[in-house]
Formats: sequence, structure tokens, C-alpha cells
Amino acid sequence: MTTSKNVLANDVEIKGSIKFSHDLIIDGKIEGEVISDGSLTVGENALIKGEVRTRSVIIFGKVEGNITVAERCELKSNAILVGDIAAGTLAIEEGATFMGQSQVGKKAETKPAFGGAPKQP
Repeated sequence: MTTSKNVLANDVEIKGSIKFSHDLIIDGKIEGEVISDGSLTVGENALIKGEVRTRSVIIFGKVEGNITVAERCELKSNAILVGDIAAGTLAIEEGATFMGQSQVGKKAETKPAFGGAPKQP
């Protein structure tokens, strides 16, 4: 099994969904959803417009869309995220921009229904 990372360079533009299974580094422009059970790194030149659903994500660039990760979501100091986060753990460095709502914890993958208080057992 190889441990190499796949890279989409900063001159790559994709409109449509991307699915991958291991690790991917995106430094280009993506318009569409990114789905994986692997790890995603959003490079500092990257712009993703669409939903991101992966095991973990590290963001150096810009994401416009909701992020759902099973494990860890990291926003680095120059990251810009406009959208909601559902993650097992969340790390936001000083200088990062985050506009949205976050849900962090072990049950982050299942979003609660809005509009009512949770039912008591």
C-alpha cells in the first residue's frame, strides 16, 4: 500500500464532484462537492465552493460551503471558511476567518433537527 499524497496543483480547475479514498492536497479551484473517507488538505491557493465530507481536513486556503468530518478539522492562520462545520475535533489558529456555525464532538456527523428543544428521556 502506498502512502503518497495526490495533488491537484494551483492551475487545476474542476467543476463537479471529487471522490477519493486516501489523502489529497488541493491547491486549485473546485466547484462541487469533495467526498472521501481519507484526509484532505486545502492549500493556501485553493478555493473550494461546495460541500466537503471527509475523514479529516486541514485548511490553509478558502472554502465556501459546509464541512462534515468524522475526525479533525483544522483552520490554519490564513484560512477562510464561510460555512458550517460538523467535526469530531476542531482547531482554529489565530488569524483564521470562520463565518458559520460549528458542532463539535463525537456525534458531529448527525445534525440535530432545528426548531425545537431536544426531548427529555
